[in-house]
Amino acid sequence: MAGGNQTNSFEFTLWGLSERPEQQRILFLLFLWMYVITVAGNLLIVLAIGADTRLHTPMYFFLASLSCADILFTSTTVPKALVNIHTQRRSISYAGCLTQLYFFLTFGDMDIFLLATMAYDRFVAICHPLHYAVIMSFQRCMFMVTACWTLTNFVAMTHTFLIFRLSFCSKKTIPDFFCDLGPLMKVSCSDTHVNELVLLFLGGAVILIPFLLILVSYIRIVSAILRVPSARGRLKAFSTCGSHLSVVTLFFGTVIRAYLCPSSSSSNSVVEDTAAAVMYTVVTPLLNPFIYSLRNKDMKGALVRLLRGKVSFLRGQ
Repeated sequence: MAGGNQTNSFEFTLWGLSERPEQQRILFLLFLWMYVITVAGNLLIVLAIGADTRLHTPMYFFLASLSCADILFTSTTVPKALVNIHTQRRSISYAGCLTQLYFFLTFGDMDIFLLATMAYDRFVAICHPLHYAVIMSFQRCMFMVTACWTLTNFVAMTHTFLIFRLSFCSKKTIPDFFCDLGPLMKVSCSDTHVNELVLLFLGGAVILIPFLLILVSYIRIVSAILRVPSARGRLKAFSTCGSHLSVVTLFFGTVIRAYLCPSSSSSNSVVEDTAAAVMYTVVTPLLNPFIYSLRNKDMKGALVRLLRGKVSFLRGQ
Protein backbone atom coordinates (compact mmCIF):
# COMPACT_ATOMS: atom_id res chain seq x y z
CA MET A 1 0.00 0.00 0.00
CA ALA A 2 0.93 3.64 -0.39
CA GLY A 3 -0.13 6.03 2.33
CA GLY A 4 0.00 9.77 2.77
CA ASN A 5 3.68 9.59 3.76
CA GLN A 6 4.69 7.31 0.87
CA THR A 7 8.01 8.02 -0.88
CA ASN A 8 8.51 8.45 -4.60
CA SER A 9 9.28 4.72 -4.96
CA PHE A 10 5.58 3.94 -5.30
CA GLU A 11 4.17 4.24 -8.82
CA PHE A 12 0.70 4.24 -10.30
CA THR A 13 -0.16 2.68 -13.64
CA LEU A 14 -2.32 4.78 -15.94
CA TRP A 15 -4.95 3.14 -18.14
CA GLY A 16 -3.91 5.49 -20.93
CA LEU A 17 -5.76 6.50 -24.05
CA SER A 18 -6.13 3.02 -25.49
CA GLU A 19 -5.05 -0.53 -24.65
CA ARG A 20 -4.66 -1.51 -28.30
CA PRO A 21 -0.97 -1.57 -29.39
CA GLU A 22 -1.79 -0.86 -33.03
CA GLN A 23 -3.39 2.47 -32.07
CA GLN A 24 -0.45 3.84 -30.08
CA ARG A 25 1.47 5.41 -32.97
CA ILE A 26 -1.66 7.08 -34.36
CA LEU A 27 -2.61 8.39 -30.91
CA PHE A 28 0.91 9.74 -30.34
CA LEU A 29 0.93 11.67 -33.62
CA LEU A 30 -2.64 12.89 -33.13
CA PHE A 31 -2.10 14.16 -29.59
CA LEU A 32 1.29 15.65 -30.43
CA TRP A 33 -0.30 17.58 -33.28
CA MET A 34 -3.19 18.74 -31.10
CA TYR A 35 -0.84 19.81 -28.31
CA VAL A 36 1.42 21.82 -30.63
CA ILE A 37 -1.58 23.53 -32.26
CA THR A 38 -3.13 24.26 -28.84
CA VAL A 39 0.02 25.88 -27.45
CA ALA A 40 0.79 27.79 -30.66
CA GLY A 41 -2.80 28.98 -31.15
CA ASN A 42 -3.29 30.17 -27.58
CA LEU A 43 0.16 31.76 -27.52
CA LEU A 44 -0.69 33.69 -30.67
CA ILE A 45 -3.88 34.93 -29.00
CA VAL A 46 -1.89 36.17 -25.99
CA LEU A 47 0.77 37.84 -28.15
CA ALA A 48 -1.78 39.47 -30.46
CA ILE A 49 -3.72 40.93 -27.53
CA GLY A 50 -0.58 42.10 -25.75
CA ALA A 51 0.92 43.61 -28.91
CA ASP A 52 -2.13 45.47 -30.22
CA THR A 53 -3.15 48.39 -27.99
CA ARG A 54 -6.59 48.42 -29.62
CA LEU A 55 -7.29 45.14 -27.84
CA HIS A 56 -6.32 46.41 -24.40
CA THR A 57 -9.87 46.14 -23.11
CA PRO A 58 -11.38 43.98 -20.34
CA MET A 59 -12.87 41.47 -22.80
CA TYR A 60 -9.51 40.73 -24.40
CA PHE A 61 -7.68 40.85 -21.07
CA PHE A 62 -9.89 37.99 -19.87
CA LEU A 63 -9.43 36.18 -23.19
CA ALA A 64 -5.63 36.42 -22.85
CA SER A 65 -5.92 35.06 -19.30
CA LEU A 66 -8.06 32.18 -20.58
CA SER A 67 -5.50 31.38 -23.29
CA CYS A 68 -2.69 31.32 -20.70
CA ALA A 69 -4.75 29.02 -18.48
CA ASP A 70 -5.49 26.74 -21.46
CA ILE A 71 -1.78 26.41 -22.29
CA LEU A 72 -0.97 25.45 -18.70
CA PHE A 73 -4.06 23.22 -18.42
CA THR A 74 -3.13 21.17 -21.48
CA SER A 75 0.55 21.07 -20.54
CA THR A 76 -0.36 19.43 -17.23
CA THR A 77 -1.64 16.23 -18.85
CA VAL A 78 -0.72 15.87 -22.53
CA PRO A 79 3.13 15.83 -22.36
CA LYS A 80 3.09 13.02 -19.78
CA ALA A 81 0.57 11.09 -21.90
CA LEU A 82 2.84 11.52 -24.95
CA VAL A 83 5.88 10.28 -23.01
CA ASN A 84 3.96 7.22 -21.82
CA ILE A 85 2.81 6.39 -25.35
CA HIS A 86 6.30 6.89 -26.82
CA THR A 87 8.09 4.83 -24.17
CA GLN A 88 5.29 2.26 -24.01
CA ARG A 89 5.21 2.74 -20.25
CA ARG A 90 2.11 3.90 -18.40
CA SER A 91 3.58 4.60 -15.00
CA ILE A 92 3.60 7.80 -12.95
CA SER A 93 5.21 8.27 -9.53
CA TYR A 94 3.15 8.95 -6.43
CA ALA A 95 4.60 12.46 -6.06
CA GLY A 96 4.24 13.11 -9.78
CA CYS A 97 0.61 11.99 -9.67
CA LEU A 98 -0.30 14.33 -6.81
CA THR A 99 1.59 17.20 -8.46
CA GLN A 100 -0.25 16.61 -11.72
CA LEU A 101 -3.55 16.45 -9.84
CA TYR A 102 -2.91 19.78 -8.09
CA PHE A 103 -2.02 21.69 -11.26
CA PHE A 104 -4.77 19.99 -13.27
CA LEU A 105 -7.38 21.13 -10.75
CA THR A 106 -5.87 24.62 -10.52
CA PHE A 107 -5.85 25.35 -14.24
CA GLY A 108 -9.08 23.47 -14.95
CA ASP A 109 -10.98 25.44 -12.30
CA MET A 110 -9.32 28.61 -13.59
CA ASP A 111 -10.93 27.97 -16.97
CA ILE A 112 -14.32 27.66 -15.27
CA PHE A 113 -13.97 30.88 -13.26
CA LEU A 114 -12.63 32.85 -16.23
CA LEU A 115 -15.55 31.77 -18.41
CA ALA A 116 -17.92 33.06 -15.69
CA THR A 117 -15.94 36.31 -15.47
CA MET A 118 -16.13 36.77 -19.23
CA ALA A 119 -19.91 36.25 -19.11
CA TYR A 120 -20.15 38.99 -16.47
CA ASP A 121 -18.04 41.27 -18.65
CA ARG A 122 -20.42 40.76 -21.60
CA PHE A 123 -23.40 41.34 -19.30
CA VAL A 124 -22.02 44.71 -18.16
CA ALA A 125 -21.07 45.71 -21.71
CA ILE A 126 -24.54 45.01 -23.12
CA CYS A 127 -26.83 45.76 -20.18
CA HIS A 128 -24.91 48.71 -18.66
CA PRO A 129 -22.89 50.20 -21.53
CA LEU A 130 -22.76 53.73 -20.08
CA HIS A 131 -21.18 52.49 -16.86
CA TYR A 132 -18.95 49.84 -18.48
CA ALA A 133 -15.68 51.78 -18.20
CA VAL A 134 -16.27 52.47 -14.50
CA ILE A 135 -17.48 48.98 -13.54
CA MET A 136 -14.85 47.10 -15.55
CA SER A 137 -11.86 49.26 -14.64
CA PHE A 138 -8.34 47.86 -14.94
CA GLN A 139 -8.05 47.57 -11.15
CA ARG A 140 -11.30 45.62 -10.92
CA CYS A 141 -10.31 43.32 -13.77
CA MET A 142 -6.99 42.58 -12.05
CA PHE A 143 -8.82 41.93 -8.78
CA MET A 144 -11.23 39.50 -10.49
CA VAL A 145 -8.43 37.50 -12.13
CA THR A 146 -6.43 37.46 -8.88
CA ALA A 147 -9.51 36.27 -7.00
CA CYS A 148 -9.97 33.50 -9.57
CA TRP A 149 -6.38 32.31 -9.11
CA THR A 150 -6.74 32.42 -5.30
CA LEU A 151 -9.96 30.39 -5.33
CA THR A 152 -8.60 27.79 -7.74
CA ASN A 153 -5.48 27.27 -5.63
CA PHE A 154 -7.58 26.86 -2.48
CA VAL A 155 -9.86 24.29 -4.14
CA ALA A 156 -6.91 22.40 -5.67
CA MET A 157 -5.01 22.30 -2.36
CA THR A 158 -8.09 21.03 -0.52
CA HIS A 159 -8.67 18.13 -2.92
CA THR A 160 -4.96 17.27 -3.17
CA PHE A 161 -4.54 17.20 0.62
CA LEU A 162 -7.53 14.87 0.98
CA ILE A 163 -6.08 12.53 -1.68
CA PHE A 164 -2.70 12.67 0.13
CA ARG A 165 -4.37 11.23 3.24
CA LEU A 166 -5.54 8.11 1.40
CA SER A 167 -3.77 4.77 1.09
CA PHE A 168 -3.47 3.09 -2.30
CA CYS A 169 -3.28 -0.54 -3.28
CA SER A 170 -0.16 -1.50 -5.18
CA LYS A 171 -0.36 -2.63 -8.80
CA LYS A 172 -3.65 -0.81 -9.32
CA THR A 173 -4.41 0.89 -12.64
CA ILE A 174 -5.86 4.41 -12.61
CA PRO A 175 -8.75 4.30 -15.12
CA ASP A 176 -7.69 7.46 -17.02
CA PHE A 177 -4.71 8.88 -18.91
CA PHE A 178 -3.84 11.31 -16.09
CA CYS A 179 -4.32 11.62 -12.33
CA ASP A 180 -7.79 12.91 -11.52
CA LEU A 181 -9.94 12.83 -8.39
CA GLY A 182 -12.52 10.22 -9.38
CA PRO A 183 -10.08 7.67 -10.83
CA LEU A 184 -7.72 8.04 -7.85
CA MET A 185 -10.54 7.42 -5.38
CA LYS A 186 -11.53 4.29 -7.30
CA VAL A 187 -8.09 2.69 -6.74
CA SER A 188 -7.74 3.74 -3.09
CA CYS A 189 -7.74 1.14 -0.31
CA SER A 190 -8.96 3.74 2.21
CA ASP A 191 -12.43 4.95 3.06
CA THR A 192 -13.09 7.71 0.51
CA HIS A 193 -16.39 8.88 2.02
CA VAL A 194 -14.99 12.28 3.04
CA ASN A 195 -13.33 12.77 -0.34
CA GLU A 196 -16.55 11.95 -2.14
CA LEU A 197 -18.54 14.40 -0.01
CA VAL A 198 -16.01 17.19 -0.59
CA LEU A 199 -15.97 16.42 -4.32
CA LEU A 200 -19.76 16.49 -4.40
CA PHE A 201 -20.21 19.77 -2.53
CA LEU A 202 -17.02 21.73 -3.25
CA GLY A 203 -16.48 20.31 -6.73
CA GLY A 204 -20.15 20.68 -7.54
CA ALA A 205 -20.11 24.30 -6.35
CA VAL A 206 -17.03 25.07 -8.47
CA ILE A 207 -18.84 23.80 -11.56
CA LEU A 208 -22.48 24.69 -10.94
CA ILE A 209 -22.19 28.16 -9.37
CA PRO A 210 -20.15 29.63 -12.27
CA PHE A 211 -22.45 27.83 -14.71
CA LEU A 212 -25.53 29.35 -13.07
CA LEU A 213 -23.88 32.80 -13.08
CA ILE A 214 -23.20 32.40 -16.78
CA LEU A 215 -26.78 31.28 -17.36
CA VAL A 216 -28.22 34.26 -15.46
CA SER A 217 -25.89 36.64 -17.29
CA TYR A 218 -27.04 35.35 -20.67
CA ILE A 219 -30.69 35.46 -19.71
CA ARG A 220 -30.22 39.14 -18.87
CA ILE A 221 -28.18 39.68 -22.03
CA VAL A 222 -30.78 38.06 -24.30
CA SER A 223 -33.53 40.06 -22.61
CA ALA A 224 -31.61 43.29 -23.21
CA ILE A 225 -30.79 42.42 -26.82
CA LEU A 226 -34.41 41.63 -27.67
CA ARG A 227 -35.31 45.17 -26.61
CA VAL A 228 -32.93 46.64 -29.19
CA PRO A 229 -35.13 48.16 -31.94
CA SER A 230 -32.95 47.49 -34.98
CA ALA A 231 -32.19 44.01 -36.32
CA ARG A 232 -28.64 45.09 -37.13
CA GLY A 233 -28.09 46.20 -33.55
CA ARG A 234 -29.40 42.90 -32.21
CA LEU A 235 -27.14 40.93 -34.57
CA LYS A 236 -24.08 42.95 -33.53
CA ALA A 237 -24.85 42.40 -29.84
CA PHE A 238 -25.33 38.67 -30.34
CA SER A 239 -22.09 38.41 -32.32
CA THR A 240 -20.05 39.71 -29.38
CA CYS A 241 -21.32 36.79 -27.26
CA GLY A 242 -21.32 34.00 -29.84
CA SER A 243 -17.71 32.88 -29.38
CA HIS A 244 -17.91 32.82 -25.60
CA LEU A 245 -21.22 30.96 -25.64
CA SER A 246 -19.77 28.31 -27.98
CA VAL A 247 -16.81 27.70 -25.65
CA VAL A 248 -19.07 27.59 -22.57
CA THR A 249 -21.35 24.99 -24.18
CA LEU A 250 -18.45 22.77 -25.26
CA PHE A 251 -16.50 23.02 -22.00
CA PHE A 252 -19.31 22.74 -19.46
CA GLY A 253 -21.07 20.00 -21.40
CA THR A 254 -18.08 17.67 -21.11
CA VAL A 255 -17.10 18.75 -17.57
CA ILE A 256 -20.60 18.11 -16.21
CA ARG A 257 -20.62 14.71 -17.94
CA ALA A 258 -17.26 13.83 -16.39
CA TYR A 259 -17.80 15.03 -12.82
CA LEU A 260 -21.50 15.21 -12.06
CA CYS A 261 -22.79 12.12 -13.88
CA PRO A 262 -22.16 8.80 -12.12
CA SER A 263 -20.19 6.12 -13.94
CA SER A 264 -19.46 2.47 -13.30
CA SER A 265 -16.12 0.69 -13.31
CA SER A 266 -16.79 -1.27 -16.49
CA SER A 267 -14.43 -1.05 -19.45
CA ASN A 268 -17.06 0.72 -21.54
CA SER A 269 -17.50 3.34 -18.82
CA VAL A 270 -13.72 3.88 -18.64
CA VAL A 271 -13.61 4.49 -22.38
CA GLU A 272 -16.52 6.95 -22.15
CA ASP A 273 -14.96 8.78 -19.19
CA THR A 274 -11.62 8.99 -21.01
CA ALA A 275 -13.33 10.37 -24.12
CA ALA A 276 -15.08 13.03 -22.02
CA ALA A 277 -11.76 13.91 -20.33
CA VAL A 278 -10.07 14.26 -23.72
CA MET A 279 -12.82 16.65 -24.80
CA TYR A 280 -12.35 19.19 -22.02
CA THR A 281 -8.59 18.74 -21.44
CA VAL A 282 -7.43 18.62 -25.06
CA VAL A 283 -10.14 19.40 -27.61
CA THR A 284 -11.65 22.50 -25.95
CA PRO A 285 -8.29 24.29 -25.44
CA LEU A 286 -7.45 23.35 -29.04
CA LEU A 287 -10.66 24.86 -30.43
CA ASN A 288 -10.73 28.02 -28.28
CA PRO A 289 -8.25 30.02 -30.42
CA PHE A 290 -10.12 29.11 -33.60
CA ILE A 291 -13.52 29.93 -32.11
CA TYR A 292 -12.42 33.33 -30.80
CA SER A 293 -10.34 34.32 -33.83
CA LEU A 294 -12.60 33.11 -36.65
CA ARG A 295 -15.72 34.71 -35.15
CA ASN A 296 -14.05 37.98 -34.14
CA LYS A 297 -13.04 40.58 -36.73
CA ASP A 298 -10.83 42.54 -34.32
CA MET A 299 -9.04 39.39 -33.23
CA LYS A 300 -8.45 38.28 -36.81
CA GLY A 301 -7.06 41.70 -37.67
CA ALA A 302 -4.72 41.67 -34.67
CA LEU A 303 -3.45 38.19 -35.57
CA VAL A 304 -2.78 39.24 -39.16
CA ARG A 305 -0.91 42.34 -37.99
CA LEU A 306 1.08 40.26 -35.50
CA LEU A 307 2.13 37.74 -38.14
CA ARG A 308 3.11 40.56 -40.48
CA GLY A 309 5.10 42.28 -37.76
CA LYS A 310 2.97 45.42 -37.85
CA VAL A 311 2.11 45.68 -34.16
CA SER A 312 4.00 47.06 -31.20
CA PHE A 313 3.78 46.27 -27.51
CA LEU A 314 4.61 49.84 -26.66
CA ARG A 315 2.58 52.02 -28.94
CA GLY A 316 -0.57 52.01 -31.04
CA GLN A 317 -0.81 52.06 -34.79
